[in-house]
Amino acid sequence: MEYGYLEFNIEKLLAENNISKNKICKDLDIPRPNFNRYCKNKFQRIDANLICKLCSYFDCDINEIITYVLAKNNNK
Repeated sequence: MEYGYLEFNIEKLLAENNISKNKICKDLDIPRPNFNRYCKNKFQRIDANLICKLCSYFDCDINEIITYVLAKNNNK
């Protein structure tokens, strides 16, 4: 059974706010390789501290950073 997946909207937020990956990584003290994995939705685990940093940085709610995508063939 597929449960769906989480998708990060970081690239969109960066573009909307005209912020470079280098700037946000420097401002939030985030290693660039780790941040790139989140931007490309190739993460294994979610760092709660990173989510808090992003919410604060963009002054937004978590649902603007992460989207839950329902599996297409989700038979209940």
